[in-house]
Amino acid sequence: MRRTEAEGHGPVRYGPPLPADGLPVLPELADVLARAAHRADAEPVGGGPALLEAARGYGERRGLPAGADRIVAGPGAPALLLALTAVLGGDVLVPRPCAAWWTPYARALGRPVFHVATPAECGGVPDPYALLETVRRVRDEGGDPRLLVLSVADDPTATVAPPEVLHEAVEAAAGAGLHLVSDETWRDTLHDVHDTVPVSPAEMLPEHVTVVTDLAGALLPPGWPAAVARFPAGPAGDGLHARVLDVLTALGARVAAPVAAAAAYALGEPEPVTARVATAVRLHARVAEAVHAAVVGAGALSLPPRAGRHLYVDLAPLRSTLSARGVGDAQDLEDFLGARLGMPAPGGHRFGDDLGALRVRLSTGPLLGTTDTERTECLTSPAPLELPHVHRALIHLRSVFDDLRDDAQRWEPSR
Repeated sequence: MRRTEAEGHGPVRYGPPLPADGLPVLPELADVLARAAHRADAEPVGGGPALLEAARGYGERRGLPAGADRIVAGPGAPALLLALTAVLGGDVLVPRPCAAWWTPYARALGRPVFHVATPAECGGVPDPYALLETVRRVRDEGGDPRLLVLSVADDPTATVAPPEVLHEAVEAAAGAGLHLVSDETWRDTLHDVHDTVPVSPAEMLPEHVTVVTDLAGALLPPGWPAAVARFPAGPAGDGLHARVLDVLTALGARVAAPVAAAAAYALGEPEPVTARVATAVRLHARVAEAVHAAVVGAGALSLPPRAGRHLYVDLAPLRSTLSARGVGDAQDLEDFLGARLGMPAPGGHRFGDDLGALRVRLSTGPLLGTTDTERTECLTSPAPLELPHVHRALIHLRSVFDDLRDDAQRWEPSR
């Protein structure tokens, strides 16, 4: 396991953040934040009444009703997941690969983390048979698996789990006595809502699921940290809610008052917010489709992106040509592609994949331009891929992958 320590490549301090949208801040959001900038008082731990009521309405519109007394807000999803992990105790299970921010918090608490293989058609949820086998093995070895973290719309794979696949995984987890945390950060970024219907695990087994949503997925800029968690109904959910508030209090994990105002506005989904979300999703979907075509055309493997602002690429078919260029593992690949693309290309080892697997996550945000003027053009253009700066960025990306394909073809033995 070479070059994974903190000297420039550490797995936590140098891990990849959520893919940013690469777009200017929505003016209406900026106005709300600015109007609240004078507030010197802190939001209560767990969120104030206005923020919790907005979160309640947001969840209800998605088929997840809950009173404000079952909702908690925090300064980003990582703080909420840390609190949940601390409260639930035991060992943690996650899919392989998974979002880069899911596992550091468990390890910081000294909790073992076990990765479970995913089905062939999607990421984000474990294969149910692999999940049950992992739970059995961990318990046989004296472990105590209690928590499964999963996502319907996934980072890093940008896939959306079909309802039947999700249902099997949720049933297996509940049968194994696990509590589920459903990360629904990317739920509102589906590229085609008619192609894939998002279903929350909380709709299937409401007594066993806590839903966490980081608003940086669709509603807020990443630099304005805010997230909400919805707890199950009943005594177990009440106890979990109370203990999570205790942990957030101990951490001083409050949402900044101006950010809370902007978050409440965004969660209310007024027309400017819904219009921006829809436009941004269409834009990133087009760019992701173009990137997917480029990498697949070069011989790499990638499931079609269905959500978010990223895609996950496996360059195993190009291993020989990459090896000739000094790329032997995911860290080498991260360095190699990052330098040639001129944008971050975090390796699969950041997401729990094996270091030896040649996988990376590519984001679409860096391809939208380098200035607010260029990025705004992307939002307003009927043909954003034809804008000169986007076209140049895509041509450059395609040329990097085409060079790898051409090298592989030149070195193929003749038959």
